[in-house]
Amino acid sequence: MSSKLAGVLAALTLLVAACGSGPGNARQGGSSAAPGSATIEIGSLYEPQNLDNTAGGGQGVTEALNGNVYEGLFRLTDAGKVENLLAESHKVADDGLTYTFKLRKGVRFHSGKALTAADVKNSIERVLAEDSQSARRSNLKVIRSVTAPDDATAVVKLSSRSISLVYNLSHVWIVNTAAKDLTTAADGTGPYKLDAWKRGSTLSLAPFPGYWGPRPANGGVVFHYFTEATALNNALLTGAVDIVTSQQSPDALSRFTGNQDYKISEGHSTTKLLLAFNDRRAPFDKPQVRRAVAAAIDDAKLLESVWAGHGSLIGSMVPPTDPWYEDLTSLDRHDVEQAKRDLAAAGHPQGFRFTLDTPNYDPHPTAATFIKGELAKVGITVDINVITADEWYTKVYKNRDFAATMQEHVNDRDVVWYGDPGFYWGYDDEQVTTWVAEAERAETTEEQTALLKKANRRIAENAASDWLYLYPQIVVASSALSGYPVNGLNSQFYAYGIKKG
Repeated sequence: MSSKLAGVLAALTLLVAACGSGPGNARQGGSSAAPGSATIEIGSLYEPQNLDNTAGGGQGVTEALNGNVYEGLFRLTDAGKVENLLAESHKVADDGLTYTFKLRKGVRFHSGKALTAADVKNSIERVLAEDSQSARRSNLKVIRSVTAPDDATAVVKLSSRSISLVYNLSHVWIVNTAAKDLTTAADGTGPYKLDAWKRGSTLSLAPFPGYWGPRPANGGVVFHYFTEATALNNALLTGAVDIVTSQQSPDALSRFTGNQDYKISEGHSTTKLLLAFNDRRAPFDKPQVRRAVAAAIDDAKLLESVWAGHGSLIGSMVPPTDPWYEDLTSLDRHDVEQAKRDLAAAGHPQGFRFTLDTPNYDPHPTAATFIKGELAKVGITVDINVITADEWYTKVYKNRDFAATMQEHVNDRDVVWYGDPGFYWGYDDEQVTTWVAEAERAETTEEQTALLKKANRRIAENAASDWLYLYPQIVVASSALSGYPVNGLNSQFYAYGIKKG
């Protein structure tokens, strides 16, 4: 997915469920067992673009560093619950506009510097900076100021209520204010410190002796990076790696099925594959045209061809793990004749022609070719333009210079981006924008959920994008391993609970 990109979306990155005595248990215990000495060899397709999640580091930097090297004030658990982490406690003013955070005592960065509220202030401001590529930047614009009245206290003042503030802060890494180039180095408070990053090969993490909490259950981890799934699977078969974070070759599962040396776990993903329209540009400024395109594409056939029965169809931007999920697949039925009728009603009885910009890594080119064939059946001609992840970021995400594009969005709770007319796809519906804003100002989660369900249904009815399918999250590991994550929410991969033997 996005080694090659997700920092864009993570601008456009970013639960993982622990097995056995996994990360969730290891993190909360008052005592810990002696750390294991084994090094865990992790295989991944998602090498970071750089090591800074505010500078387009991508899905790979989230996978390797989030929760392992860097920590937030809060931690998002595998079940989507937000727990205290570097924040020992917090209070909210009666008007909901002031949050006061008390920091955990005895926390040090890997460089040895003690954590202070000034680091919290700086870290939040890094996410909010004009040049930040953080996926949470737009969600946190409600922050009016961050102050540090003393070393142990951070105060955040808001311009309006934000029921999601604590959740969004779980994605903000607290970094050392004095740290220099965070694109190639790291200075966090997590259970591991960065050991070495050999571009194109490996990223190694070593246990941090001065960690404030329980030591990791292993002697360190090494992420091994591969550019294609076959080589990754061969590495697992030969023992070069112990676990594959996300299986991208369903055809290869037969090599592990029924083999007692391996365990296959299929968890939940938040990654949606989108055919994203530029809703500002004709003909995609007409909902009827967008609905016609969506109806012409057989999503089930595409999912089967790419994932061989794994994954699931999704009728809108909300995956089943989000609190406001509702099954809306009935609004996106495959119906070629209906597509033709919608095109005719929209003034395109003979179809039209457009360019589809698609990233150059799987499954995007494959899906784009499939879509080209499907749309040809209703008279629409598709010119596929294959571009790199960097080109995608500049051309599509930054400059909005596109008609339609393929992209995967890895984050949970990201339906709110349809309430932002300035987002790259340019969806602009005053009612949706109002519902999203009201949901964020809600005083209860029930009120927030009801409003976001209405927004989600509206974008589905208007085919704001075409949500093709929800990725599966398949983890394949040596049977000697336990305590590893099996879900893929926000691309997190907590490694500190993994044991070997």
